[in-house]
Amino acid sequence: MPTFAIGEQDFLLDGEPHRILSGALHYFRVHPDAWADRIHKARLLGLNTIETYVAWNVHAPERGVFDTTGQRDLGRFLDLVEAEGMHAIVRPGPYICAEWDNGGFPAWLFRMPGVGVRRNEPQYMAAVTEYLQQVLPIVAERQITRGGPVIAVQIENEYGAYGDDKDYLRELVRVNRDAGIDVPLLTCDQADPEMQARGGLPELHRTVTFGSRTAERLQILRDAQPSGPLMCMEFWNGWFDHWGAHHHVTDAAASASDLDALLAAGGSVNLYMFHGGTNMGFTNGANDKGVYQPLVTSYDYDAPLAEDGTATAKYDAFREVVARYAPVPSETAAHRVPAPEVTVDRGGVTVSLDDAVARLGVVADRTWEDVPSHEDLAVPSGYVRYRTTVALEVASVLVFDEVRDRAQVFLDGVAVGIIDRSERARSLTLPATGGREAVLELLVEDQGRVNYGVRIGEAKGLIGPATLGGEKLLGWEAVGLDVDAVATADRTFQGAPPLAQGIAGPAFASWTVDLPAGRDLFLDVSGWGKGVVWVNGVNLGRYWSKGPTATMYVPGQIVTGDGDRIVVLELLGAPDERVRFVAEPRLGHTEF
Repeated sequence: MPTFAIGEQDFLLDGEPHRILSGALHYFRVHPDAWADRIHKARLLGLNTIETYVAWNVHAPERGVFDTTGQRDLGRFLDLVEAEGMHAIVRPGPYICAEWDNGGFPAWLFRMPGVGVRRNEPQYMAAVTEYLQQVLPIVAERQITRGGPVIAVQIENEYGAYGDDKDYLRELVRVNRDAGIDVPLLTCDQADPEMQARGGLPELHRTVTFGSRTAERLQILRDAQPSGPLMCMEFWNGWFDHWGAHHHVTDAAASASDLDALLAAGGSVNLYMFHGGTNMGFTNGANDKGVYQPLVTSYDYDAPLAEDGTATAKYDAFREVVARYAPVPSETAAHRVPAPEVTVDRGGVTVSLDDAVARLGVVADRTWEDVPSHEDLAVPSGYVRYRTTVALEVASVLVFDEVRDRAQVFLDGVAVGIIDRSERARSLTLPATGGREAVLELLVEDQGRVNYGVRIGEAKGLIGPATLGGEKLLGWEAVGLDVDAVATADRTFQGAPPLAQGIAGPAFASWTVDLPAGRDLFLDVSGWGKGVVWVNGVNLGRYWSKGPTATMYVPGQIVTGDGDRIVVLELLGAPDERVRFVAEPRLGHTEF
């Protein structure tokens, strides 16, 4: 069988020096029927390896569940890597960051009282071991030592930026080895001496992350690890976006020059990202370093291969650089051609969110004295509707300890305001009701769980106590809204009135139309307020007028051309009843 090992200065493939030329491609961010295409285009750039994280919460939405179907089929993904004649590096965490919801941790993990994450704490380690014992056999049987593509596995992820529990790292090593992982084990940390020291063990091969200042960053790695091959596990050739900011881009020529410097120094590389993909559904993460910043739906990342799988100027520039150091196929990936432009201006129907929920019989199963969090309700993501009654002689201030992350507030069905965490808001003035009893309702959206830093795993929803006019507000109904189920149920729209003069949110709207079969499309969401889109039952993710993105990517693999159904949950309001698909993505302005 082939072998892969860590040499004195090089990676060794079958005993010979080998340079890893890798690209990051997350299977869970790409439609499975597009995996082979994206992997092939990595090889056409001259890469010999595909790297992927494994997101724990993708596979285990509840404890005791481990799902490997459809887009979760890691084994199929790795088999496609092998079929393309490439190697694979797998990074199963358990923490991955990746701008992914909760850094990959499942929400249920944090409902365990006293659980201590990313350290050698018994409850946490028991759950982690259960997870790894499920995922690692998939990886182990596909190691190069068994004729497969996997040449290395990473332990944890950027651990030196978080902690220094060496017993925790050793326990992860033990679990990996006990599960049959016999290829080299790696760590990955930033180019910082203290992080390199905290995040590693002598028996683990260190790698580093950076996007520029190559010589300086490689020297930090060499100081931390006097021998062995140099590798940048995340060569940051782009960056992620969050709502309300600009679209991040890097200059193709400058990035190519930095890549050239890395390869000229003899280093191995993993392009982060080679192809970003999409944060479909409610999978986007968030950052909070004093200000909460949820990530957008597109994970294009300004990567060499764009969100729709087309080559960019950066792809061409990187290919030229790689060709100086390794063979590159004569074939190359195609650039984007205009997508079909379609306008749907009739045939839509609408139903209010309240009516849609009532049609599915969604009701609270209990009343809470104090306001519950999403964790109390076991709601992992999405929306919760809170209700109570108030009687106000005068205008009064409604206050929560914290709102995570955004609450639309209604009094007797009339919108009275929004409490938005990203603005550090936690209060709102309610108008007087003349002393009569009125229904206070809050629609609270989890906009993405923090994926980096100390706020990983925090509870979502309304964090109490709740007060009104300085007095505790008690007696709440709260119910999680499975908007995926509502949006895809036929009875949601049975007998619904036709759309006219826009969408008055919060409401669902639905259209049925024959779209161009099998063609990638770009849905224009400019002018819409805030919400979620489904096409043929697939949750494409969130849109928001805050930008920067003004389109949503629709993979051609879900477009049938025969009665395609478009459903929108508009939370605010849309000015007209039309749906437009445009020729190219609009990812936003690129300047501050």
